[in-house]
Amino acid sequence: MSLSNGTSLYHPALANVYPFYYSHGPTVFPGIPDEVTALAAPIVTYWIASAIFHVFDISGWKWLDNHRIHDSAEVASRNLVTRPQVVVAVVFQQALQTMLGYVWMATETHTVDHVGSMKRIATFIENLVVAALGARRAHGVLTALGPQSVYFTYWWFIPAVQLFIAMFVMDTWQYFLHRAMHVNRFFYKHLHSVHHRLYVPYAFGALYNHPLEGFILDSLGAVLSETASQMSVRQTAFFFALSSSKTVDDHCGYRFPLDPLQMFSGNTADYHDIHHQVIGIKSNFSQPFFVHWDVILGTRMTRKDIEDRRAKVKHS
Repeated sequence: MSLSNGTSLYHPALANVYPFYYSHGPTVFPGIPDEVTALAAPIVTYWIASAIFHVFDISGWKWLDNHRIHDSAEVASRNLVTRPQVVVAVVFQQALQTMLGYVWMATETHTVDHVGSMKRIATFIENLVVAALGARRAHGVLTALGPQSVYFTYWWFIPAVQLFIAMFVMDTWQYFLHRAMHVNRFFYKHLHSVHHRLYVPYAFGALYNHPLEGFILDSLGAVLSETASQMSVRQTAFFFALSSSKTVDDHCGYRFPLDPLQMFSGNTADYHDIHHQVIGIKSNFSQPFFVHWDVILGTRMTRKDIEDRRAKVKHS
C-alpha cells in the first residue's frame, strides 16, 4: 500500500532522525562496548544511590527525621548483621552476577537494524489499516498517519511496551519465588532468612541475599525479563539500572514525598518495610515495581491494616 505520492509510510529521512534519548554512535560511551555498559549499569547505579542514602543516614540532619521510617538507633539494635558484612556479601553477589551476565551476553547477537525495523513496521501498519478499512478508505487514513506514525511507533511506543513487559515479567518472577521462599520452611531457613537478618532495611543492604537466592531471584529474573521483552542491549542497560535503583530505593528507609521512584507506584520503601517487620513478613511480596500481585492474591498490607489489627488486639 502506498500513499498518493507513491511512497509508503516509511520515508528515508526517518533513518537520520533520532529521539533525544538515543546515542547514534557505535557505543553509548566511547571505547566501552554496550554489553559492558549493560553489565556495569546496575552496579554503578546501586552504589551511587546507596551512597546518597548512606550520607543521609550518617549526616545527623534534623530535617530528615520527618522522613525516616526508623531512627538510627533502631537500625543498629535490631539488625542481625553488620554493615561491613553486608558490603562484602553484596560485592560478592554482584561479582558473581556480572560473570554470569558476561557469559549470557556473549552467547547472544545484538545487531540492531533501525531502517529494516521501521520498514517492517510501516508494512505492518499499512496492511493492518487496509485489512480493517479496505483499500479505498485506508488510503486517506494512511495519508493522515504519515511517516511520523512509523517514527513514533518505533522509537516510543514499542520501547515503552518492551519496558512494561520486562517490568511485568520481573515482578511476576520475583513475586511468586519470593512468596515461595516464605511459605516453604526449607527455602526460608536456608536461603531467604539471610536477607531478613535486616529487620530494618537500609539502602546498600538491598541485595544482601544468599548467593543462590540472588542467582535464582535476580539473575534468572533479569534473563527472563530481557528475553521476553526482546530489548536491545542499550534498553537492557537502562532496565537494569532502573531495577537496581528501584531496589535500593525500596530498602532506603525513607519516605520522601517527591522521590520519583516512590511516586512511581505503590511499591515504596514504606511498603517494603512492612514486609521486613514481624507483623508483615507474610505480606507485601511484590518487588520491585508494582503491587498488583499482592492486590490480586490478597497479600497486600498497609499501615492502616497494621493499625486496625493492633486496635482489635487492644480491645479484645
